[in-house]
Amino acid sequence: MKLHTPVEVNLLKYTFGLVPIVAGLDKFTHILTDWTAYLTPWMLDLIPFEATTFMGIVGIIEIAAGVLVLIKTHIGALVVSGWLVLIAFTLLIGGGYLDVAVRDLVMAVAAFSLAKLTEAS
Repeated sequence: MKLHTPVEVNLLKYTFGLVPIVAGLDKFTHILTDWTAYLTPWMLDLIPFEATTFMGIVGIIEIAAGVLVLIKTHIGALVVSGWLVLIAFTLLIGGGYLDVAVRDLVMAVAAFSLAKLTEAS
């Protein structure tokens, strides 16, 4: 019994490729949200620059991770999965946006699943 098809794998591939790219680009345009609001005060104390600069760096990482999913799906999906766990962890220890943290953990599981589905290819 076949558990997945190329259509399902491609759906996950393009989801986890394009969504990080869009979110990364939005770190510069702020069309979707003010991303700096997700940073807790203790995080702001740890970084040696402004919140907008930090989010710009985050945006570049997210864009690169999304591109990596599109060109090297197995590796990129692992990177995206780990990145989402890291984001969820910072939100959980910050005590805010717990709904977003849970959503990001679920997305991390899906990205990891994509990595597992593509590891043989």
